[in-house]
Amino acid sequence: MKTKIITSLIIFCGFSYGQEMLPDVELKTLSNTSISTKKIASENELIIISLWATWCVPCKNELDAVSDLYQDWIDETNVVYYAVSIDDSRTSSRIKPMINGKDWDFEILLDQNSDLKRAFGISTVPYTVIVKDQKVVYKHVGYTPGYEEELYTELLKYSN
Repeated sequence: MKTKIITSLIIFCGFSYGQEMLPDVELKTLSNTSISTKKIASENELIIISLWATWCVPCKNELDAVSDLYQDWIDETNVVYYAVSIDDSRTSSRIKPMINGKDWDFEILLDQNSDLKRAFGISTVPYTVIVKDQKVVYKHVGYTPGYEEELYTELLKYSN
């Protein structure tokens, strides 16, 4: 009996993981316009959301590495990448100057109140998710050089 319950839980968790809906949270653009995660997910079949901060060196390394490959990813998978800053009022003034010094072609959004961070239940960045048809299908915490290749491999599983 115990084995059946454990097996059922494992199967249930596996199926529910792939069915987790993207939390509906209001974010800001760099021009201070509100946009919801639900809207960006409904406008794009396949998206990547990466939560990052200006004070996080691994975050910036990940975004630099993805930036080098992003145009190929768009061409091959039609993905849209959103880098969502979790910088708070103490560090948010660093976002625009830092971005101006980067050659990032993806959309930068702001999670000024940490609503998305809380909705995902995370405490560490970078935190990256792949969303397909508004469902979170892949999650990853942290960055090490070469991780962008793993992310691309996962991305290919969900592209048409």
